Amino acid sequence: MLLTIEWTLPLKNPVLIFSLVLFIILFAPIILNKLRIPGIIGLILAGVAIGPNGFNLLLRDASIELFGTVGLLYIMFLAGLEIDLKDFKKNRNKSIVFGLFTFLIPMGLGTVAGYYFLSFSMPSSILLASMFASHTLLAYPIASRFGVSKSLPVNVTVGGTIITDTLALLVLAVIAGSTQGELDQVFWIRLSVSVLIFGSVVLLGFPIIGRWFFKKFEDNVSQYIFVLAMVFLGAFLAELAGIEGIIGAFLAGLALNRLIPHTSPIMNRIEFVGNALFIPFFLIGVGMLVDLRVLFKGPNALIVSATMIVVAMLAKWLAAFFTQLTFKLSRTDRQMIFGLSNAQAAATLAAVLVGYRLKLLNEDVLNGTILMILVTCLVSSFAVERAARKMAVLEQNDTETPDVDEGERILVPLANPDSVDSLMELAVLIKEPANKRPIFALSVLNEANSGPAALAASYKVLERAAKIGAATDNRVEMLTRVDVNITNGIVYAAKENKISEIIIGWNPKPLVVDKFFGSIMENLLRRTEQTIVVSRAVQPNNTIKRLLVVVPQHAEFEPGFMVWLRLIRHFVKQTGSKLLFYGSPQLEERLLQVSKHKKTAFDFQFSPFLDWEDFLVLGREVQKNDLFMVISARKGTLSHQALLDKVPSQLSKYFQDNSFTIVFPELKGYNAAASNLQLDASMPSPIQENIERISKVGKYVKKAFGSGE
Repeated sequence: MLLTIEWTLPLKNPVLIFSLVLFIILFAPIILNKLRIPGIIGLILAGVAIGPNGFNLLLRDASIELFGTVGLLYIMFLAGLEIDLKDFKKNRNKSIVFGLFTFLIPMGLGTVAGYYFLSFSMPSSILLASMFASHTLLAYPIASRFGVSKSLPVNVTVGGTIITDTLALLVLAVIAGSTQGELDQVFWIRLSVSVLIFGSVVLLGFPIIGRWFFKKFEDNVSQYIFVLAMVFLGAFLAELAGIEGIIGAFLAGLALNRLIPHTSPIMNRIEFVGNALFIPFFLIGVGMLVDLRVLFKGPNALIVSATMIVVAMLAKWLAAFFTQLTFKLSRTDRQMIFGLSNAQAAATLAAVLVGYRLKLLNEDVLNGTILMILVTCLVSSFAVERAARKMAVLEQNDTETPDVDEGERILVPLANPDSVDSLMELAVLIKEPANKRPIFALSVLNEANSGPAALAASYKVLERAAKIGAATDNRVEMLTRVDVNITNGIVYAAKENKISEIIIGWNPKPLVVDKFFGSIMENLLRRTEQTIVVSRAVQPNNTIKRLLVVVPQHAEFEPGFMVWLRLIRHFVKQTGSKLLFYGSPQLEERLLQVSKHKKTAFDFQFSPFLDWEDFLVLGREVQKNDLFMVISARKGTLSHQALLDKVPSQLSKYFQDNSFTIVFPELKGYNAAASNLQLDASMPSPIQENIERISKVGKYVKKAFGSGE
């Protein structure tokens, strides 16, 4: 029996409906991008065309509403997830000021327009004004696509969005409560307590739950489902507290921000699924609400619609303008702030539907809201795309923007299948994001054991590394070498591929009794001059709360100083972990110099530490979720001292429950620099052990320290 398909409109076949939506998501942005029109506008206009008020191809049924709701929550969640928390804290005062501007100005203009121009009652006018005060970060994906989502105006707007949306939704709750006669002391107490409990649960409880889950479950699918569940749980808790779910989704993003590095596989999956499916569904659903027939329903509907559109856009522009004046921002910054804050959708719909149900707002306002949503979304998309293009060009041409390290080429020798994930993820975290070179994954087979079985096992390890790289949009070049010993393979692979950093796993079983690292590591240190990072991970890197770095005296004077400091900065930025240094006063002074420069700015705490004989005292400082890093030194270098050779065995014996890393700075240019050096008589006794060597490095030390290089 053949299956009969019903072709009547609106379409009812679920396969046909989903296929139509997917083709719209695929082709609408492509067609409009050729006309230099933002793809978001194409999805909204497509929703207008196929919706019940257009060609009636689809109904805005429960399935469209469900996917649309997920898409809206996704936008707010991504805004909280992608925000740089350190910049967010720095700019919180700006966000508060903008949030108040973008709430108070629309409230004032909207109330006056509603009461005096449209002749609404005062409660209706205030409710109408609250619709203008709220906004939706509909164009945020555009800013993210252009790589400016961490810029100052975007950070300020995102922070201000939460303030104005929360206040606007509280106004909605108060107006609804007063209309229903519930605006008493009990109402205020219940609302305050519920919001306080909700905020505490999400901001304090979600990070604890998330860190536990990511430690226990490393399956990528499980992690993604967990994140999605937390988003909806946060939204549901917000609704229980009496505010809109979008606030809960944003706070869930903030709560999980530190646990999801921006270059991690889980972040890649979150962005991919949202941008490919859920967010487009939301945009199409917004378009399906638009009814262009409103324009032909008489002059009163047109007057109300025009008034709402003009007041909403003017109020948001004024808020952006006053923010620009207050903080002396550029015109492009103002355009970005206006564009992001101009779109009306989620909270506006909630307010108008509640007002219409309570008979505070009439049908003209309901229809005017739909047109206002269409116009503001279109203007918002155009404004953000123009501003984002300008900002991207300015950042690219800015001479003070950090340049990609032309020499950064990371090699990850792999042997143990259990350490592949942690080593590759560490390589991604410390890699310069703008560096498009591949990560080199290497498997070295001993000549005596290079049969088909060994080659097959080697390929599986490299294939796993390639999958991890692909999940983070990083290309992995797989290398296999057969050599007389492992060290030879690593050394020659590093030379052939011009490697700058080598990341190698910790060897828990030393091959030589009196050399803890084993012969491979000893030979590698002797035969290479690249930065070598030795890593032992007992928990995922994204669950690290603090990075504790102990640095030997005079390490800040060596050529490799800026290299390992750059790796640390990248790791801290990606994981959101706090950075603590232990070292000499000269190190602190040098770090302060570097951190004040725009190219290399970072936050850190510092504690003096000089007594390496009492190295184990630092064990008191290392906590459960810390990564302990030791900057070591090769023999014969300025910062080397005999006590450093004991560190690996001490780490293995006394830090078994902690993740730790040992970094051996690069030696490139070391001899050339040392040839012009003179003895600094003020250097302490450990350095005087090798008078001839130090007599060559004193001048270089002074020059490097004084010039700030």
